Amino acid sequence: MIMDRGIAGAMGKGALSGPRSSRLNRRAFLFGSAAGAALGLAGCASDYMSLAEAEKVYGPVPDEKFPIPAVDVSKVKPQYFRKTVRYDSDEAPGTIIIDPSKYYVYRIEGEGNATRYGANVGRDGFRWSGEAYVGRKAEWPIWTPPKEMIARQPEAGKYARGMPGGLDNPLGARVLYLYQNGAYTLYTIYSTSDPETIGNGITSGCTGLLSQDMIDLYSRTPLKTKVIVLPA
Repeated sequence: MIMDRGIAGAMGKGALSGPRSSRLNRRAFLFGSAAGAALGLAGCASDYMSLAEAEKVYGPVPDEKFPIPAVDVSKVKPQYFRKTVRYDSDEAPGTIIIDPSKYYVYRIEGEGNATRYGANVGRDGFRWSGEAYVGRKAEWPIWTPPKEMIARQPEAGKYARGMPGGLDNPLGARVLYLYQNGAYTLYTIYSTSDPETIGNGITSGCTGLLSQDMIDLYSRTPLKTKVIVLPA
């Protein structure tokens, strides 16, 4: 979900992540005035991926339709790097569990294990919990700002008919659209190339993963996958 002027605006049908020179739109729509929380790096711990390892995992992805740059991993706390962890759950392998209180997304792998990804989540007042499922998924999707966001932020109106996919698009390289009872909830799991957002509550309910993590999760998530959002 996109942040606008201190509160997050719901994501519509489609996708902003991009070079610093192109970030009028991305920074304005994603962050506004609300994303200034400083990120202090946690002390090194032996059970976290090292920065050297992270630079490989989160390196550039040149073979994409829009080549994805490397993540500046110095801006991500080590506990938010991708990791296989012990996670006891009765849910079927493949189930996605979002824990907004800890800024993690888990993919259940079975036998008490899960893949854990660091995430950004809904900010206070915009968080939600419950069950949904992946009703649609897209690569380099079109982003259409909802009318509520355009009302708050008129400059987003130029994308009322949709912003094409690309590095400047808020949904990024991949998106999973969350549905309930056959209807799109307006919530998504999307990809971000802004590492400073990981471990923060900044959206209006959507959940963002680093692009490299989102590509990994997307590739292993079929339609109808169950998604559980825990209480914050």
